[in-house]
Amino acid sequence: MPRKSGQIIARGENKWIVRIFVGRDSETGKRNYKNHTIHGTKKDAQRYLNASLRDRDLGTVAEPSSQPFGEFLDRWLETAAKPKLKSKTFRDYENLLTRYVRPTLGKRPLAELTPLDLQSVYKEILDRGLSARSVRYVHAVTRQALQQAVKWRLLLANPADAVELPKQPRKEIQVLSAEQARAFLSAASNDRLGALFALAITAGLRPSEYLALKWADLDLKAGTVRVIRSLDWLHGGGWEFADTKRPRSRRTIKLQSNVVAALKAHKEAQDEQRREAEKRWTEHDLVFTTRTGGPIDERNLAQQDFVRILEGAKLPTTFRLYDLRHTAATLALEAGVQPKVVSEMLGHASAAFTLDVYSHVLPHMQDSAAAKVEALLMKPRRKK
Repeated sequence: MPRKSGQIIARGENKWIVRIFVGRDSETGKRNYKNHTIHGTKKDAQRYLNASLRDRDLGTVAEPSSQPFGEFLDRWLETAAKPKLKSKTFRDYENLLTRYVRPTLGKRPLAELTPLDLQSVYKEILDRGLSARSVRYVHAVTRQALQQAVKWRLLLANPADAVELPKQPRKEIQVLSAEQARAFLSAASNDRLGALFALAITAGLRPSEYLALKWADLDLKAGTVRVIRSLDWLHGGGWEFADTKRPRSRRTIKLQSNVVAALKAHKEAQDEQRREAEKRWTEHDLVFTTRTGGPIDERNLAQQDFVRILEGAKLPTTFRLYDLRHTAATLALEAGVQPKVVSEMLGHASAAFTLDVYSHVLPHMQDSAAAKVEALLMKPRRKK
């Protein structure tokens, strides 16, 4: 390789010195180089050299940072991640990095991180018996942090871009059939939270969304509900309102008439509960509450109330609370509702994403479409 471009020099097993020519001294004319150590394969070193030469030519060469990766993560979490993340998501990021990344790479200089380092961390996660999904989540957080290091010009390239991720098998979606859904609604109809389950299985809200609903979000006369927030439970106890999962998740949904009727009856029952509880009632204006007006913990709802309804309907208790959202989407698609409308109901980013998630419905939709087109084409002509 020409000296004017750079060199890769072996310094032991899986260790390389990358020398990058950055110009000549203006007084002595001596050639100046920037040296950087790479721990990994020669391809890793070559990739670093190529990125460095590109940035050198563009005039954006960054100075390698000797700061330990763990210290950089502290700075990134506090200054870049925390201001834009929901508090629950921020804590999840902290926990993931503390549990899986910091023990192995926390003391490694930021500038010396290689794809092989990250690959080794991901292998350790799999060796612990965790899933490919866990690896991908850790990778997403780590890559986001390292990408910020590139933007701050602490790194020339993101080592997370060159790792191989394990394949994540698509999880089979469970949904209730139309017959099962009717049995579920029948069992829920006399339950204290029957209106909650009727809303969940027809409007497709996420549990964190319908548990955060306030009566001001409902227009029972128009038969609509506005989804504008979510309810998050904190790891250390307590709860808080937060933004919806994404901006697109803020939406207005038209409710079925039977759900509106259930909500009206629920409001009357809740008013009676408030009068009976008197001073013990906690005012949050929430639509769905505990017996004393407090917010409902999603875990308790899933493990107690939801299971009670499933058993009453003689349905398998393997169904998850979130499957009510999947059921709402599947029933709507099978009923012929346009995918774009279903996507808007669910708060998805696009109709294409909705169809990808619920691809199991497509064969039935295609059968129906084929039959309709065939009927149109084979329709006998009128005699003149």
